[in-house]
Amino acid sequence: MMRTTIGLVGRRRRCHAGATALIVGVALVAGAGRAAAETADATEAGSPPAAAAEPVTPMAEPFAFADFTWLTGNSRQRESILKTKYLTGEVRADVNYVWDFNSPEDHTLIGSSELGRTNEFQVQQFGFGGDFLYKNVRARLMTQFGMYATMTPRNDASPARGQWALDNAYRYMSEIYAGYHIDKLNGFNIDAGIFMSYVGLFSYYQFDNWAYQPSYVSSNMPWFFNGVRIQIFPNEHLKIEPWIINGWQSYGMFNEAPGVGLQVLWRPNGSLSALSNSYWGKDTLGNPDRRRLHSDNSLQYKYLDRPAEFLSKAAFTVTIDAGCESGGGVVCTGGSDTGPAQYFLGYMVYNRFWFNKDRYAVTLGGGQITNPGRYLVLVPPINGATAAPGDSYKAWDASGTFDFMPNDFVTFRWEFNHRVADVPYFAGEGGVTPPGGNTGPAGSVVPGWEPDLVRSEDRITPALLVKL
Repeated sequence: MMRTTIGLVGRRRRCHAGATALIVGVALVAGAGRAAAETADATEAGSPPAAAAEPVTPMAEPFAFADFTWLTGNSRQRESILKTKYLTGEVRADVNYVWDFNSPEDHTLIGSSELGRTNEFQVQQFGFGGDFLYKNVRARLMTQFGMYATMTPRNDASPARGQWALDNAYRYMSEIYAGYHIDKLNGFNIDAGIFMSYVGLFSYYQFDNWAYQPSYVSSNMPWFFNGVRIQIFPNEHLKIEPWIINGWQSYGMFNEAPGVGLQVLWRPNGSLSALSNSYWGKDTLGNPDRRRLHSDNSLQYKYLDRPAEFLSKAAFTVTIDAGCESGGGVVCTGGSDTGPAQYFLGYMVYNRFWFNKDRYAVTLGGGQITNPGRYLVLVPPINGATAAPGDSYKAWDASGTFDFMPNDFVTFRWEFNHRVADVPYFAGEGGVTPPGGNTGPAGSVVPGWEPDLVRSEDRITPALLVKL
């Protein structure tokens, strides 16, 4: 699912996630070096050095030359109320109610890495943690409880390899990594652990996004990576970030080769953000000859900013993704004697309007995908099925979102979604759970019962989103 996205984190799913909200916690620190230089200069001049203070490096965020709180995938907060000398705390909560017009009898929602249950109130995500920093050593921890603790692990097939259930070991952690900041260029970070994916633009955390349910390009992307990232900031406008990770949203490694990736994030001014992510890996469990290549590209542009007017701000974003799998029985395009074509093409477009000093906002958007082989499309949880490939798939969607934001710490959101697929995919009235609950191995055929799948879905989602 995973998710990201600008900031992270980002998709999932994709740190999300989109890409900037999922780099929260990046420490671009130069203060300690300057302080040491000033002390040395004072000593050489014959003046006594200042009293030794406990060495603490102040935390600063990247791209601080402008206000980027307008970006989707990036927190709109300009301050933290839980900031201390060594720790910047964070608490997030997401409670929703999904009114599904199909009214599945088992209340199961299909095809979303953000929502899982319908026609009932659910705690989608509750997490607490924060960013720690001391002497250029840094760490971030964010827990996750609620629906995400069950939904996110089920989209990862890697725990099926070997012992010690990784999906249980990590299910309550959304981000957990540590690293070190090097004061070179405009900042240089080395982090290891689980961090948010940036692929797919949207953040894993809905508070940071323009919409609750992103289009397929984001919802089917990874939300987390497990491995090592190196963040290089040559200047205040550019980030270059290579990754060495276990795989495409995977706690473990599918085969013997790790996944590798690269992000390039460029912000020439406060109104434009351009993002490109590339990934390569061998991510089919038990098939080491199959290779995956993916390219994710997003542009965000703020074309209106007049705080004193009723229409206070407007911005749009365009995301285009392309990828394929080859080898091990499949080919990228065309199909041949060596196997069927297996590729991914998709886009999503959103436009957001802010009103009355950014207290209200309306977002309109949607997108399309085609994914023969369904190697990225979320697997319907029929009889408890988990991650596995499928058949051909084409789909499109549209959404409208209204946000009321009385302050920087809470969002009241209402959203309408319309989704359509070329094959029966969404849960119909009969649902996807056998009578009496799941039976036998996950995803196995249940004699005398079939799931009720339909080609379209309409739903309304009110949600309460909090970040402290």
